[in-house]
Amino acid sequence: MPHSARASAVVIGAGMAGLTAARALSKHFGKVTVLERDMLPAEPAPRTGTPQAPHAHMLLAGGLQALQALFPGFEQDLADAGAVKVRTGKDIRMERPGFDPFPIRDLGLDIFSMSRPLLEAVTRRRVQQTPNIDLSVRSRVTKLAASRDAKRVEAVRYDSEDGSAVTLEADLVVDASGRCGLTLQFLEELSLPKPEETEIGIDQAYASTIVERPLDRGADWLGNIILPAAPATSRGAFLFPIEKQRWLVSVGANHGDAPSGERAEFMDFVKSLRTPTVYEAIRDARPLTDIVRYKLPCSTRRHFERLEFFPAGLLAIGDALCRFNPVFGQGMSVAAQEAVILDRLLTDEVPMDRLARDFFAAIQSTIETPWGVAVSDFVYPATRGVRPADLAQRLQYGMALTKLAAQDPEVHRLTAEVQQLLKPQTALREPALAARVVSLM
Repeated sequence: MPHSARASAVVIGAGMAGLTAARALSKHFGKVTVLERDMLPAEPAPRTGTPQAPHAHMLLAGGLQALQALFPGFEQDLADAGAVKVRTGKDIRMERPGFDPFPIRDLGLDIFSMSRPLLEAVTRRRVQQTPNIDLSVRSRVTKLAASRDAKRVEAVRYDSEDGSAVTLEADLVVDASGRCGLTLQFLEELSLPKPEETEIGIDQAYASTIVERPLDRGADWLGNIILPAAPATSRGAFLFPIEKQRWLVSVGANHGDAPSGERAEFMDFVKSLRTPTVYEAIRDARPLTDIVRYKLPCSTRRHFERLEFFPAGLLAIGDALCRFNPVFGQGMSVAAQEAVILDRLLTDEVPMDRLARDFFAAIQSTIETPWGVAVSDFVYPATRGVRPADLAQRLQYGMALTKLAAQDPEVHRLTAEVQQLLKPQTALREPALAARVVSLM
């Protein structure tokens, strides 16, 4: 039941962060308006506002759990839409240096593999079925409007589909636009400090295409991941099963090494990978799409939690808070988990003038584990940023933990639960486990 004092909320952006935030807000506000600058496709398809959408995405188990909490029955929705159910540790073959493949085990965790457009379409459909959510397309937000005392956001201004300028009042505005430009601009206009930013400069470049997945392959795996032999090379690949009996293949590298968008050169890049598994799987497969490319210069974490003052009635969520290296497939899942936290805080009736502070503090534990994975990009000497003083020890610990996980199914499951954002990274440092890991270093 929406709170009587919470009349309306506005969400900027209809990506996964915006859609999940809108659902969380719909339980607590009389009306929720989602403003999206794109025209949203009726069927699953890439769109301008999500240039990364044609590439391989992984909805981790922690993200699926969050979506199921926000949208009961969501797993069935995915299955009905054609998403491929995969068993963690068993159906996606993992090839990593020293383990080609890593031991195949049924770890008891089911996730779904699908294209990003399909996931967005299923989520968007559930949002549109929520009576008090209005999704407004071709609505480009231009400005956040402050109250007279400059202590809160009271409205957003946007250009509507017919070209007219509209001012929409709101008790809460959630910036799920990805780049956080409107929020940073608003802080600057009020002469307020912007959040400190931590960057890990990786210069990631990747290219993707969709091919037909043969019906008569005979292999005992549905997909394949090839991890690079870092730091000697950064070349790696993802081959994921998606809807309509297809494979989505993404290959990538960093620091100036980039796959081509021309098919023959793209296949040469695939052939150059550390193992031949992906190349052999797709060399005779029928291409279904052009090759698309994408670049991301750095992972970025904005420390809103460190600000002494932040305007009431405003939140940032998803990539606006923390943008991860897409290779690790964490962004969508983290955004959904953040929406669950927002729902919890509103259920606890946290006052609006304290909501931002409590939200930014509460999500830090959610961000910490995937950000800890992003730090591993410092294995490459060219990676920009402040290297942890204990980087060498972290990398050694990680390698030893991998060896132990290969030997011990229980440790393997634990590492998978952390990677799938079901447990915090601190679970890998519990004293008894740490002692076993250190003995292998």
